[in-house]
Amino acid sequence: MRNIKKEFYDTEAWGLLTSVDLYECNPETIIDAKAIKRYVDELCNLIEMKQFGETHIVNFGEDEKVSGFSMVQLIETSLISGHFANKTNSAYIDIFSCKYYEPSVVVEFTKKFFEAKKIRMHYILRS
Repeated sequence: MRNIKKEFYDTEAWGLLTSVDLYECNPETIIDAKAIKRYVDELCNLIEMKQFGETHIVNFGEDEKVSGFSMVQLIETSLISGHFANKTNSAYIDIFSCKYYEPSVVVEFTKKFFEAKKIRMHYILRS
């Protein structure tokens, strides 16, 4: 198993991007702007990221396949973004920061918050 933290510091990475794809989420949560805002606030506290400005949450999409909320939260070390697809009860969340955070913590918290039955995670170290 890879040690992401060691790799982050050994390679002097500029940043870490974690992408979390969630499937079969609780449909009531992904269509609730207040719940999405609470997720962002709790995630930022959990991984010790300082929010910069308000969380932007917008519901849009003419194509039923992709319509749903999109979210962006600037953090002092970069940003958190996501899109929530109503039709498939799926969510796609990205956390990018030049400050290290533990991806496994993000994944477990996110899976639990949105009650996802399946997840897929990828990470990229940027240098």
